[in-house]
Amino acid sequence: MNDSSAFIFSEELLKYNFGSQHPFNQFRIKLTIDLLKHSGALDDSSIVPPRMATEEELCLIHDPSYVHAVKMAGKGLLTGDSAENFGLGTEDTPIFPNMHEASAMIVGGTLEAVDMVMTGKTSHALHLGGGLHHGFRGKASGFCIYNDSSVAIKYLQEKYKARVLYVDTDAHHGDGVQWSFYDDPDVCTLSIHETGRYLFPGTGSINERGQGKGYGFSFNIPLDAFTEDESWLQIYRTALTEVTEFFKPDIILTQNGADSHYYDPLTHLYGTMNIYREIPKLAHELAHRYCNGRWVAVGGGGYDIWRVVPRAWALIWMEMTGKASSATGNLPAAWTEKWQTKAGVPLPDSWEDGPDIYNPIPRKAEITEKNLLTLEKALYPIRNTSKTESV
Repeated sequence: MNDSSAFIFSEELLKYNFGSQHPFNQFRIKLTIDLLKHSGALDDSSIVPPRMATEEELCLIHDPSYVHAVKMAGKGLLTGDSAENFGLGTEDTPIFPNMHEASAMIVGGTLEAVDMVMTGKTSHALHLGGGLHHGFRGKASGFCIYNDSSVAIKYLQEKYKARVLYVDTDAHHGDGVQWSFYDDPDVCTLSIHETGRYLFPGTGSINERGQGKGYGFSFNIPLDAFTEDESWLQIYRTALTEVTEFFKPDIILTQNGADSHYYDPLTHLYGTMNIYREIPKLAHELAHRYCNGRWVAVGGGGYDIWRVVPRAWALIWMEMTGKASSATGNLPAAWTEKWQTKAGVPLPDSWEDGPDIYNPIPRKAEITEKNLLTLEKALYPIRNTSKTESV
């Protein structure tokens, strides 16, 4: 297998657009690409355009009546209560023209990434337009119309008979993907997110472990608000390493929401760029250890599109392509100068965050201890099984 990577993108992905006042803004992909190109880390030969998912592919997960409703909404033919019954026309997921086509293109991008990796054309593939993890079988939710990751996982099962490990590090719980495979022992989901006590969607407790044959294949680690880098990374490294060893997947699919950062306006975690350097690094290592390198990465949340998302997402590609070590020190001055007048906030001048971007957290020790206890409870089933089997 070639140890190479594909970057899935075309301008078509920017048509997934809820309007200029909505926090979900796909322009962050363009900013990321521009940062990568200014850094000499991405050339056009690595860019592969997405395709549009077929209706049959969408219906691997989504109800046909829901797909029809999305089509009608995008033509202006679904309004009022009929739309809201499908989660459309809400503040989170407003209706926009041709929303079916735009959403199907996102799903198709993730399917293209899957096909490239599973056929051996590349070892890794990155589709930053994907990661819409809140979409349900028959309802839009949380800025997500179709759930590209869920469709891709079912596609992996149907076409390639693959066991899939889905890893979600978005600050919001990966609820749509979890519920899609809650009773399936051939899909393992791991979500590390801010506790749902104060954050949408309010799910993702450690007790959500799966059901039926899928019991024990759903892992949730809800972190306390104000969690900082050290605690976040300790949880991530431990959980992902142990869950991957337990499940031994054929492919790893990572959802890379960049909203656990301190600057993110919608969440309450205190991460810095340190975590976004380590997230893809460990996923890359484990993909080679267990999956012959097979790794697909998608985007997700991330609502500080100027200071956080471009740096965080650029690091995924640079890790995939062996260039992460060059992403240190100053950002390309030409990139900063190009976008500063449009950003509305002072842009960072370095790949790293400074040590004083926020005031010290007085509850740090308490938060760290609480997160460790949550981790212990979340991983207890596999740790207990391992101990029993060794005796």
